[in-house]
Order: sequence, then structure tokens, then C-alpha cells
Amino acid sequence: MRIYCVALLLLWSQQAICTEVAERTLSNGLKVVVKEDHRAPVIVQQIWYKAGSMDERTGKTGVAHALEHLMFKGTHLVPAGEFSRRIAAAGGRENAFTSNDYTAYFQQLHKSKLPLAMKLESDRMHNLNLSAKEFAKEIKVVMEERRMRTDDEPHALLQEKMMAAIYQEHPYQHPVIGWMSDLEQMNVHDAQAWYQQWYAPNNATLVIAGDVHAKQVFALAERYYGGIPRQVQPVRRQFTEPAQVGIKRMVVKAPAELPLLVMSYHAPNILDPKLDWQPYALEMLAGVLGGNESAWLNKHLVREQQIASSVGVGYDSTSRGPGLFTLEATPTAGKTVAEMETALRAEIAQLVKDGISEEELKRVKAQVMAGEVYKLDSVFYQAMQIGQMESIGLGYKAIPVMLEKLQGVTAEQVRQVAQTYLQDDNLTVAVLDPQPLSGKPKHKIEGAAHVH
Repeated sequence: MRIYCVALLLLWSQQAICTEVAERTLSNGLKVVVKEDHRAPVIVQQIWYKAGSMDERTGKTGVAHALEHLMFKGTHLVPAGEFSRRIAAAGGRENAFTSNDYTAYFQQLHKSKLPLAMKLESDRMHNLNLSAKEFAKEIKVVMEERRMRTDDEPHALLQEKMMAAIYQEHPYQHPVIGWMSDLEQMNVHDAQAWYQQWYAPNNATLVIAGDVHAKQVFALAERYYGGIPRQVQPVRRQFTEPAQVGIKRMVVKAPAELPLLVMSYHAPNILDPKLDWQPYALEMLAGVLGGNESAWLNKHLVREQQIASSVGVGYDSTSRGPGLFTLEATPTAGKTVAEMETALRAEIAQLVKDGISEEELKRVKAQVMAGEVYKLDSVFYQAMQIGQMESIGLGYKAIPVMLEKLQGVTAEQVRQVAQTYLQDDNLTVAVLDPQPLSGKPKHKIEGAAHVH
């Protein structure tokens, strides 16, 4: 057993929080990570599979998410519906989620119920009962979820169309929920093949956080998960995305009340936590531009110039695939999308020309560090952070390194990444052109106990 003391660098308060994280890898390849937190008699179990929509083949999109639904349909030992019923009867809650990069399942309940959670979760890791009948019912639920959450939601529809335009080769071009034509053609054998290929202990990380002792957790993990055989993992294809060679523009027409402008730039993410610096500067740039109500764009475009009714900035430095730096804005009444884009471009140009003040950077750094401390209040988030970092290949031990690197970002580095990446050859512009609302009721998802 190895224990790491993670010192979160709270420079603004000169305070350090020491958190114990223990890890062990079972003989079948399952990595078990334990985060002890004894403040309340609660535990979280999360199992993370390094298999998301980016691992799907063209023509088979949506299978990762479809299998997530099917994982609640019973095993040879636990009938359909019993998993959720038993967790609820124990006073717990459970669910799951699928992303581009991974699929995860979780339960949160009293610490005395950890053996129950492990017994149920380990059972469906290798005993899932996939029947054509259950598949036929559940794929209809997935299709209805797609209609409700994408086809009937103008912002989600714009996002889907935009991602398909941004990426030329990388599988991030496909939606996590899958294209409707692929869902219509999917069958139980597709789900079975995905399950057999990726749902193996040597492709998973088990994270337990809460009022536990690592030694006891490792013994339970060995008891419930240790006997599951490892599987030969296929060689993953390493996707690259060719450099964009000019601005891309698109318009999406959909029933909506207001127009929306989205400007998304290709940007790097963290590959080497110690050596990289640009992703950290981009994180700070996102905070400077749109971190809160007093940030640059809110101050200039919403309150002072009143060109935008709302603005947002997005950037995620941690993912398995390539990154994006995104600006989005809704123009105020009487202003056009073209005027909105001109205003955003002017703000970027001003930042590149004049840079940012040390005071602005200091404020964003304080917000970032405060956010990290507040996250420690949640046992669930502590487990989430570990699971995500392990699943994308950076590892949870990179977390304190990343926090230190964020604190080291300079104002000039923020200006440099804005100049380097916020330029037209990296840019895709998408506009939501609002069409009259039909007044028809939106789709409802019928019979879905687990909608993610």
C-alpha cells in the first residue's frame, strides 16, 4: 500500500490540507484507489471504465451510452431492476454517466453498506444478462432521450452540429448519445461486443471515498473483484486532428426564443502536467474572460456596452482527446449576432494588445484555489476527481502539480496564449438562427429509470 500526502497550495491563506490517498492494483489489473474522509459515516463507490464514445467505430456510435443503460437490466444473479431496488432499500443512491472519454457507475450510501455495493457492482462487471428483448425496449428509451435532449433542444443541437464541423478526423465529431441512424441499426450483439471488449478489470479503476480504512477496502475489493478474469485489451488507435486551415462558419436553424453565437478555437490540453504551461495559461484566460459576473466579458459587453445579455467561456484542460477554447454569447434585443461577434473580437484584440493586469490574474487564481478547496467538502467530488484523472491517463497524483502550475501562470503567458490560439485559423463560428416556436409539447422519456 502506498500513501501520498497531497498538499493543496493555498497561497492566499498559507494553509495546507493533507489528504491521504492509497492505491493498490489487483492481480487481474483492477486499480483500486481509496480516499479516506472520516467526517461523516458515508462512502462513495465509483467504477470507471476507460471506454467512451471516442472508442466507437463509425456506424456504431452511441453503443457506449446504450450499454450504460443496459447495465441496469440485470445479471444472471440479480434480476432486472433489483440493483437499483437494493441500493435504494439500503438508503443509498446510484446512477451512471457516459462521456467522450470514459463510462462510470456510482453508489453513495452508509459506510456499512460498502460490501453490498461492491457485490452488486462486481457482479455486473462480468455477469451482465444482455437479452434481445431488453435491448429492444431500452434502445427505444435511448432514442427518446436523444429526441428530448438534442433534437428538441436548440442549444444542444447547435453543439452537436458544431462538434461535427470542428473535428475532421477525431471521433469527438460524434455525439456521445450517437447518431439516430446508428441507434436505429444497433442490435444486442453490438452491445454484447462492447461489453466483452471494454468491461474488464484491467480496463477499470475502482475509487472508494469516504469513512473507510484503506486496508479494509483492499480486502473487500480482493474478495468481490479479485476473481474476475482480466481480458486482452485491443490496441487503441491514436487519433490526431489535422491543423485547421481557415475559419469555419455554420448556421443552425431551430425553434428557439433567442439567437446564440458560439466561437470555438482549437487549443491544447495537458499532456505532461509538469512540463506544459499553455493549458494552465488557457485556464487562467478562461477565468479572466468569463470566470464570474465581474470577469472581463461580463463587465465590458453585458454591463458597460450592453451588447450581450449573457456571455460564457469554456475550456477544459483535461481530456483524452484534443481541447477547445469556447466563447458564447446571446446578443441583447436590437443587437445582431454580427455585432456580437465584432464585439467579442474587439475584446480579444484588446487583451492581446494590452494584456491583463496583475490584479485580474490574482483574483482568478484566488477563485481557482477557493474552488478546489470547496470541492473537498464533497466526498463524491473527491472520488470524481480521482476517477477522471485516472481514466484520461494523467493520474490523480498530477492534481497537486497542476494546482502549483496554475499558481505559477504569469500575466504575459495569458496574453501569449490568447495571441497564439484565439485566431481565425483555429476558429469555428456557429450561430443559432431562432425559428418560430411550434407550441407543441416536447418529447418525454417513458419508462427510463436511468436517464443520464
